[in-house]
Amino acid sequence: GRGADVVYDPVGGDAYTASTKCIAFEGRIVVVGFAGGTVPAPALNHVLVKNYSVLGLHWGLYARQDPAAVRACHAELTRLAAAGAVKPLVSERLPLAAAADAVQRVADGTTTGRLVVVPARDGAPRP
Repeated sequence: GRGADVVYDPVGGDAYTASTKCIAFEGRIVVVGFAGGTVPAPALNHVLVKNYSVLGLHWGLYARQDPAAVRACHAELTRLAAAGAVKPLVSERLPLAAAADAVQRVADGTTTGRLVVVPARDGAPRP
């Protein structure tokens, strides 16, 4: 009932606007990209009234500016996933033969969650 502490927004546009409506007092909206095609113009009066932060995250820049941070984040995310604390939405598992189609669907923005391409072992897809 108090709102989201952190919103990860790779979409922009209407998704960003919706984020501003559900963000908690002193929450953070992390802008990662604009997959929706529209770059939002934040209403800074709203940021002030609800006292939240808007942060930009250019992940690729970290590889160049602070590669140790990339390694540390990868290690921590791997640990959290192994502990079951992070559970990414995997909407579909596809055989390697469908990889090109999967990549195109991601590029077209028609997927939800992650698509996992599973290499075959002994002619059968792995679970």
